[in-house]
Order: sequence, then C-alpha cells, then structure tokens
Amino acid sequence: MAEELLDPAFLRELEALRRRMEIRARSGAAGERLASRKGSSVEFQEHRPYAPGDDPRRIDWMAYARSGEPMIKLFRAEEDVVARLLVDRSASMGFGEPSKLQVARRLAAAIGYLSLARLERAQLIDAGPERTLLRPPVRGRASLPELLRPLVALEAEGAVDLARAIDSAVRQSMRPGLLVVLSDFFDAGPVLGALGRARAAGHDLAMVQVVLPEEESPSLEGDLLLEDAETGETIELTADADALEAYARRFAGLCEELRVFARRQGATYVRTVVGEALEEPIRRLVSRVSD
Repeated sequence: MAEELLDPAFLRELEALRRRMEIRARSGAAGERLASRKGSSVEFQEHRPYAPGDDPRRIDWMAYARSGEPMIKLFRAEEDVVARLLVDRSASMGFGEPSKLQVARRLAAAIGYLSLARLERAQLIDAGPERTLLRPPVRGRASLPELLRPLVALEAEGAVDLARAIDSAVRQSMRPGLLVVLSDFFDAGPVLGALGRARAAGHDLAMVQVVLPEEESPSLEGDLLLEDAETGETIELTADADALEAYARRFAGLCEELRVFARRQGATYVRTVVGEALEEPIRRLVSRVSD
C-alpha cells in the first residue's frame, strides 16, 4: 500500500524536504511538536540577558554564576499542529493515465508523510459526491498506514460541490491548521468564497491544482458531442481555432483567479500537470512558492 503512493525514491526526496515544511496556523492545543514561538513552556530554547521588567523568577542562576551576568531562560512552546488533506474525488478527477485522482492521492500521501515525520498530525478529508467525511487524525510515522489505507481507496465518482466540501471541513474542524485542497478546481460553484472563509477561520491554506496536459492544451478538432462526466449533460461543439482560443482563455482565467486569490490571502497555490515529477510540486508547496 505504502509503495503504491510513496515509493522509496520519493520517500528519500521527502526526507530531504521534511525540515523545511512549516505550518503557519497553530491549534493552540497541547501536542508533541515544538513550535518556534517563544513562551513559558517545558522545553528550553536559549538564554538572553536580563532586562528591566523581566520576571526575576526566570533568571537562570547557574548561568549567572558562570558568566557574572543575569540571564533569562527562554522556552519553546509545545503546540498541536494538524495538516488536513481535502481530496476532491469528483468524476472529473478520474480522467487521465495516471488519473488526476491518482496524482492527488500521491501528493496527499507525501504531505501527510511530511507532517507525520515531524510528529505533527495529519487528517484525510474525503470530499465525495454525497458528503464530506473527515477521517480521524493520526500522528507519527507509525500511523502512516492509517492515513494511507482510506486514501488509496478513494475513487472518482459523481459531482462534488467543492465549496460546500470546504465549508463542511472548516465547520467540522475544532481548531485551525494547514488545509490543503487537492482538486482540478473545475467547479462552477463559489469555491473562492469558501476558501476565503477557511482563511478567515485561521487556516493556513494551500491549493494544489491537478490537471492533464490535454486540459492545458487540448488537441480536439471537428464537430463533437461532449458529455459532462459529473452531470451527464451534453453539448455540441465545433472544435475550431476560435473555440480552442476561447477555452484557453477560460482555463488561463481560472488559474489566474486561484493565483491572485493566493497572493491576496497569504495562501499557497501550486499547479501540477499529470506526468510531471511529483517532487517539484511538493518542493513548491513546502517552500510556499506559488505558481
């Protein structure tokens, strides 16, 4: 199971990226990972010179005896951190070889692995056609199979209201964390509004768009009858130069909307094309480099 989503070469690359991953939303609950925020907790971080107004009880008298200067102990706060992986499994995600859903599953597995390897929690959110299911969060490397089992079982089917799925995930999440939405974002609903509400709720937000090469640059021609895989609706189309140019503008407009939203909201937007090496979108996501 693990080999299907995370092969050994991919895992080696993830290990190199592990220390660079940071979740910028904190749940505020006690946990195992040490956050970079300084506060009065249990793990010593460093000394700094005593300054007027500091609590004298925080002076490290042993350090004072060694240096002759009063020094204050600083600590690192322990907080619980969770990465939530919302996978859109609508029928449109089933296209391609490998399918967009297969790529989304591997990317979700990679992000989950990075979190679990850092003693953070990871949670799979199954955005299906009938409901949005939040799997119980897991923690630590040993729990990786618990994350991968339901992930590898996801199948593309039906129509998914992505905006409603995001809203449902935020509503069911007790505390903010990293919310990664993996989708092709081919949804006519108010998805950006839902993403904005997730951001306003305090979530560290990342959008990973998975598309096919032929969706970026279709090679259709002639008179066609196209069927929507999710609704069953059909449309007659003449795939001439004007139609392909209009499609290219719509596709570029969608990507630009996501890119602008990410920039304005302090979120991350990464687009990956099926067939691209998965290490590259993971690097961009970890480095918070939006496309």
